[in-house]
Amino acid sequence: MSPSQAPVVTVIVPGFDVADYADDALDSLRAQTRDDWVAVLVDDASTDETGRIFDDAAAADARFRVVHHSTRVGLGAARNTGLDLVETPFVAFLDADDRLAPAALDRLVGTVTASGSDFAVGAYVRLRPDAGGGYTAGVVQPWVAASTDPARTATSLELHPEASGNIVAWSKVSRTGLWQRTGLRFPVGKAYEDQIVAQQMYTLARAFDVIPDVVVEWRERADGSSITQHKDELPVLEDYLEALAGGIAILDTAGYPAAAAARVRLILAMDLPPLIAIARDHPDDAYRRAIGAFARELWARADKPPAVLDEATLNALAAARLW
Repeated sequence: MSPSQAPVVTVIVPGFDVADYADDALDSLRAQTRDDWVAVLVDDASTDETGRIFDDAAAADARFRVVHHSTRVGLGAARNTGLDLVETPFVAFLDADDRLAPAALDRLVGTVTASGSDFAVGAYVRLRPDAGGGYTAGVVQPWVAASTDPARTATSLELHPEASGNIVAWSKVSRTGLWQRTGLRFPVGKAYEDQIVAQQMYTLARAFDVIPDVVVEWRERADGSSITQHKDELPVLEDYLEALAGGIAILDTAGYPAAAAARVRLILAMDLPPLIAIARDHPDDAYRRAIGAFARELWARADKPPAVLDEATLNALAAARLW
């Protein structure tokens, strides 16, 4: 970015104890095909070298700004810290253990600039550990493709209800004005905080765009330390189910029944079966009861239960004392 070129988009990069991955994330920012970005790096009171890596990045490149939390406040609050510092027309998010595709900002900012929509959302893939000790990107999963392919501009949940399945913060670039106009912020102290915010974005936006391009590689950490790898813990499960149910409630309240129905079908097909598998041998009855109550509620409202909930799956529900 030349001295005379004003930044267009702020990328908020929160991180807690991600020293093993942060350089990779920051390198993916440096490699962007457009350079009119700035980044707010939020060190959420890390106990490893994350803060130093962030500071070194800022010392070498004026586009990086660092905020250090003195005590850990969690991912939602860290993102809110970054949001309060945005001065550009657009804002994006990147978790400090993930990677942006090289053209991610170019495609997302370019799309929403051309359309006039409030935000644009792209596809993403999982970055998984490989046999060589590194990470390999997978393919776009069907539910991700359903939300982003084919490309659409100036659309809505009424026209494209399957977009509600793309519920991550880091797959989107949005107008800062959307956050300012609505007062939207991330829930604090909750896991899976972006699920609620994503549905609020879809329902509050005047219009949004979708593109099939892969914009982010989402890391599944080899050491199993990601929050998404701890769904066998009851507090994490409770936040997860609360976020799933809360997202559906937002769609219902806003008057998007087709989007709510699409979300129910997707959760029944994709989210519930792995939880059932965990519950079969889980030692805590409260874990099984939580899944059972959630499953019954979703099943009761499903307009067309997915094929994945066949007789064998229902038998598994009963065997796990969920149904």
